[in-house]
Amino acid sequence: MATRDVLMIGNPELREKSLEIVDYDMELEQIARDLKDTLSYLQKIKKIGRALAAPQIGYMKRVILYNSSDLRLLMINPVIIKKSDEMFDVWDSCFSFDVQFFVNIKRHKSIIVQFFDENCRLHERLYEDNLSELVQHEIDHLDGVLATDYLRDQQKIIMRSEWERRYR
Repeated sequence: MATRDVLMIGNPELREKSLEIVDYDMELEQIARDLKDTLSYLQKIKKIGRALAAPQIGYMKRVILYNSSDLRLLMINPVIIKKSDEMFDVWDSCFSFDVQFFVNIKRHKSIIVQFFDENCRLHERLYEDNLSELVQHEIDHLDGVLATDYLRDQQKIIMRSEWERRYR
């Protein structure tokens, strides 16, 4: 198992735009393996989280791993091709915040995303509600954007302990 350190807010690498994957080679296999191992480890110790973007573990490539009890999905070069006009409020946190605080921000209620899987097959999927929010969050990482960038009201930030007491 090869877990990698997560880059924390303030690290300038988190603000870089990631490069597209061009070759499906050993580098992609290594990124996928490290994302899987690191996300599994974080889910176990933090007791939260469903996805991780490659830039968060130091790979400046457009790769996201989603992992839940019912689905593991590697998204390569994902692009949002359509966003709903309807927005909704969400409490968002991040492994790059060490999941120590949440910000209440607006996200699109639904999105359509095109991406490739690890077998170079193109997919187009609709994501709604919580999955829409999650995929937007992870794609933002690929563009050097953090959830805190959407924060417009300082009253909309909360420590994790308070979030768990109120909302979990």
